[in-house]
Amino acid sequence: MSTTSFDITGIGNAIVDYLLRADDAFLSRHDMPKGAMSLIDADTATRLTAAMQGGLTASGGSVANSCAVAAALGAKVAFLGKVGADEMGEVFRREIAAVGVHYTTRPLTQPIPTARCLILVTPDGQRTMNTYLGAGGEFSLHDLDETVIAASTVTYLEGYLFDPPAAQSAFAEAARMARAAGRKTALSLSDAFCVDRHRDGFRRLIAQGVDILFANEAEVCSLYQCNDFADAAVAAARDVKLAVLTQSENGSVILHEGQKIEVPAAPVAVVDTTGAGDAYAAGFLAAYTRGAGLEAAGTLGAKAAALAISRIGARPPAEELRQLI
Repeated sequence: MSTTSFDITGIGNAIVDYLLRADDAFLSRHDMPKGAMSLIDADTATRLTAAMQGGLTASGGSVANSCAVAAALGAKVAFLGKVGADEMGEVFRREIAAVGVHYTTRPLTQPIPTARCLILVTPDGQRTMNTYLGAGGEFSLHDLDETVIAASTVTYLEGYLFDPPAAQSAFAEAARMARAAGRKTALSLSDAFCVDRHRDGFRRLIAQGVDILFANEAEVCSLYQCNDFADAAVAAARDVKLAVLTQSENGSVILHEGQKIEVPAAPVAVVDTTGAGDAYAAGFLAAYTRGAGLEAAGTLGAKAAALAISRIGARPPAEELRQLI
């Protein structure tokens, strides 16, 4: 296998996040299922943005967040994702480049705005997300960069991007490109509601060439339609070479070739759960791609996740992340 230029290439939604602290009553008034990610249209995005006065804006997207955190942890990282030819798209491009992530995907030429995610954080730290996919959902086969994928130790796919059929085709082709180059493909299931919508499609993608599966308890149970986490974990270990399964404050379970490694969660006072899984995957992959053992990779993932949930927003400061290395 030839030397790689990148440790991780992420493929996902290029999104600008808008975060606001809110109470449960706000969620009820706007008919939002607490703790879920819901897809919304442009009109709903405009209405909710107007209702969310005083929010905080930052570049986001699940795998884009993972890429930013992994870069701060010392990994060589690239990202593929679509933005619109607008001000928000420019914000995304500037911010992801500023954190050291290689990003060259061309903006969409059609008049479709850059994606946005409207995030409500309740006093218990739960985050409820409303996502307008916009230009991000237009990602297709034409946006894949085979040179980058072939030069990456792991290509990391975002389950949230699985809704558009064009993106599903792109994921299958990206996995094929990685496999042809002797590289690995990782998949984040992203959200249990996303799995409910695309269970069969995810199962097909996994069978076609996913080496590493990231999922939390609800997601993996949804994927295998199991009520019991232990049963779902057994099914995941059967389907992929490496299953990395998180259970919030109960830590994570890593399954590989008959091994079961349990990693405790890092203690932390929860402020905002946004980005916990993104940061965990970033820490895990940053350690894994530089040759660390699975327990060490899980431990770095847990520490990165703890930093993420100790503050508002999905991306902890780079200087604090670097202290974890």
